[in-house]
Amino acid sequence: MGRAMLRQIIDYANRADPYPLYEELRRTPVFHDEDGPYIVSTYYEINGLLHDPRISSDPRNLTLSSNDPLAQDEGDDSALPPVFIRLDPPDHDRLRRITNRPFGPPHSPRRVHDMRGELDGIVADLIDGIAGGDSLERIDLVDQFSYPFPVTVICRLLGVPHEDESRFHGWADTIAASLDPDPDADPAEGHKGASDAQMELGMYLGGLIEERSKKPGEDMLSQLAAVKEEPDGSMSTLEMISTAALMLIAGHETTVNLITNGMLTLLRHPDVLQRLHEEPALSVQIVEELLRYEPPVQMLPRRSTLADIEVGGVSIPQGATVSLILASGNRDPKRFENPDRFDPDRKDVQHLGFGSGIHSCFGAPLARLEAQLALSELARRLENPRLLEDPPPYRQNAVLRGPRHLPIACDGIREP
Repeated sequence: MGRAMLRQIIDYANRADPYPLYEELRRTPVFHDEDGPYIVSTYYEINGLLHDPRISSDPRNLTLSSNDPLAQDEGDDSALPPVFIRLDPPDHDRLRRITNRPFGPPHSPRRVHDMRGELDGIVADLIDGIAGGDSLERIDLVDQFSYPFPVTVICRLLGVPHEDESRFHGWADTIAASLDPDPDADPAEGHKGASDAQMELGMYLGGLIEERSKKPGEDMLSQLAAVKEEPDGSMSTLEMISTAALMLIAGHETTVNLITNGMLTLLRHPDVLQRLHEEPALSVQIVEELLRYEPPVQMLPRRSTLADIEVGGVSIPQGATVSLILASGNRDPKRFENPDRFDPDRKDVQHLGFGSGIHSCFGAPLARLEAQLALSELARRLENPRLLEDPPPYRQNAVLRGPRHLPIACDGIREP
C-alpha cells in the first residue's frame, strides 16, 4: 500500500469517489509506513479512539515528526486563539460548557428548535431567489442555495445585525477559499487574504461583543458576554472571538457540504427524492443516512497519542500522529450491512458523521435541522430537478469534501 495510498486519497483525481480507496485501506485497519501518520480506517477502532482519553486533539502534543500528506488539507487558523476543538480537557471542557449554555440543553433547550421559523424563512427566500433568477435551465445549487444558507443562519444565531450580514458573507468566502485553495493560485496570496479576513472578522466580533455586553439581546454573543458568576467562570474576549469564528468557519463549511452532498445523492436516487417530495418527514432519516453515506467531514487528521497505545494489534508510540478516516469507518461492512448502498430506511445508523466522544460536533443539532429543512423544501418545490454534470466539480479539500458547484436544471418552482 505504502505512501502511494495516502497520496491517492488526497489526489484531486479521486475526490469524486474516494470510497474504493477506503475499501482498500480497511484491509489494514491501522496502517503506518516509516515516516507517515498512523491511519485508522475501520469503524470500531475509530470509535474506540474517539472515546480514548489518550488521544489528543491539541497539535502541541505532536512530538514525533511525521511526513503527513493528509495534514495539508486541515486548514490554518493561526490568526485566531486556540479553539476548543483543538484543546484537551480540562480547557476544552470548560470552554465547551460555557459555549453550550446559550446554545443547547440544559440551559437553553429550545435554542435550535425556536430557530425553525427563521430557518424556514431563509430557505423560502433562497428558493424564491432561484425562481426569480435568469434561468431554471442551469442553477448552481451551491452558489445560489447551500452556500449562503448556513452563513445567514450563523449570523442570526450570533446576533450579527442584518445590515452587516454581507460583510460576514465576504469573510466567510475568503476564509473558505483558504480551506479549498486553487492549485493554480499563489498560495502566499491566499494565505495573506485569509489572515486579513480572520483579523477583520476578529476585530468586528470584538466590537460586537463589547456592544452586546453593554446592551444585551437574545442572541448567543449577548449571552456569552453576560456570563459572570458561573462555576466555569466567563470567557475572555479573545476566547469569545475565537469561539464565534469557529462557529462561522466550521459550522458553515460542513453544513454546505452536508446539504450539497445530500442533494447530489438524492438526484442520483430519484425514487428517494420522490418519496421525500411526498413525505417531508422522511428528511430526518435521510439526513442520518447521508451523514453515514457521504459525510461532510471525511477524516480527522493530526490527532496525537499521549501514551504508547495498541490499536488493532499495532503499537502506536506516544507523540505519534494519528489520522481517523471517518468516511471509511462509515462504510465498514463489519459494522453496516450493504454499506455502499444509500438506504434511508436503514434501522441502525450510528454513523461517525459528527464524530463521537468529547469532541462530537458541537453544532450537530443545528446542522441536522438545516439539512432536513433544506432538502425537504428543495424536494417539495423543485419540479423535475436533474443533474447537469455527474460527477460535479469538487472542492480541492479532501478533509471537508463536497462539490464546489452543483449544476442542476428544473422545469419550474412551486409556490411556497
